[in-house]
Amino acid sequence: MAEHRQLQQAALLDAARVLLAEGGRDALNFGALAARTGLARSSVYEYFRSKSELVEALCTADLPLWAAEIEAAMTARDSATERIEAYVRGQVALATDPVHRAVVAVAEFELDDAARARIRTAHVGLTAMVVRTLEDLGHRRPGVAAALLQGVVEAAVRQIDRVRGGEGQADAAAVREISDAAARFALDGLRPTNRPEDDTPAGNAPQHVTPEHVTPERERKDGGADEAAGAPRCGGS
Repeated sequence: MAEHRQLQQAALLDAARVLLAEGGRDALNFGALAARTGLARSSVYEYFRSKSELVEALCTADLPLWAAEIEAAMTARDSATERIEAYVRGQVALATDPVHRAVVAVAEFELDDAARARIRTAHVGLTAMVVRTLEDLGHRRPGVAAALLQGVVEAAVRQIDRVRGGEGQADAAAVREISDAAARFALDGLRPTNRPEDDTPAGNAPQHVTPEHVTPERERKDGGADEAAGAPRCGGS
């Protein structure tokens, strides 16, 4: 019985992914799910009590897989600079995945703060890897650097959205250009610099310039990179 329920839930999630990829967030409804899976509409509610619960289940299932793909790409790189580049390119590549785009879009409308908090746990491993990499680059405030890095990623994703054609497909050459530009911008912008007033002896690791309003205490209070450094995000969670 339990195995049958798990199989049926998996079938419903697969059907939801197809609906989202084909028609976007507006195509996802329990009537369409029932038609796709051969269930009665009322039977769908036996597995998911609401659309929000369905979307949370999608995020819970898919986010760790997306994060793991980027973690693997980062792990395969030798240097910290190469790992940051892999992170940026991996995030941008996800933006071209129709299922990922649709899940993120529907999550923005369906998930409440409590659901976002639960889903955020899927980001922990990738977030920690990004923070360690930024520390390896010499940043004293990796949370601040991670927030800036995520800003570059999100700006690149918005640019990809703007170059999509009428069928929702972005030109491959345009995506490569945006990905290349985002990687260069991130790597140049995240390069730590020495502050003139620092007393750091020559030869020590370079220090990151932190915005004046961001103190170590404020960074810890705000959660540092745990909130800012994205893994592949689901609804901005």
